Amino acid sequence: MAGIKVIITGATGMVGEGVLLECLQNSNVSEVLIVNRKHYEFAHAKLKELIVPDFFELNNFAGQIKGYDACFFCAGISSVGMKEDKYTRITYDTTLAFAKVLLQYNPNMVFTYVSGSQTDSSEKGRVMWARVKGKTENDLAKLGFKAEYNFRPGAMLPFDDQKNWNGAYKFIAKVLKAFSPKTVLSISEVGKAMINCVIKGYNKNVLEISDIKEAAK
Repeated sequence: MAGIKVIITGATGMVGEGVLLECLQNSNVSEVLIVNRKHYEFAHAKLKELIVPDFFELNNFAGQIKGYDACFFCAGISSVGMKEDKYTRITYDTTLAFAKVLLQYNPNMVFTYVSGSQTDSSEKGRVMWARVKGKTENDLAKLGFKAEYNFRPGAMLPFDDQKNWNGAYKFIAKVLKAFSPKTVLSISEVGKAMINCVIKGYNKNVLEISDIKEAAK
């Protein structure tokens, strides 16, 4: 498959923005639609934007979300200071509702969800965010997409021209890269791995750091 058409969420955040930049420079991607709650200031010949203030209302935008090969769901929120019911509403309920609408209009779509390192597939662990993201991964895999992948990156190094990146985080990632290179990804690798999973597939639907590096090749 060449010239895939991709939907990306979370372009106003660090992971989504990096994946977007990789898609825009990657010759295997012909079109990108970013679905955001607020405007992202960027112009490119491949790029379209759809503002959806409430992801539970995606069905109201059916005409704009048809005909896509993949969704890279990079939207997310920190669990710090948040109670489980609210975090579940934002992380689990929103993602599943969004995915179900996309599948309705794109039955041959590949869906990729960014969770995180240490996500809990058992859904029974003591760490709240890991349980919620584990349930999200598990239930996305049951929806019936052509393929569904769960990415679990750890520390990541950004593109040089990324706007949505914390300087302290970038410094920490560089330190980790120096002392433990196998635990650090570039955001370009994450984007390439997502694209390759659509085009070539991968033999696992849960990709840890080493899998993401392999899939990016």
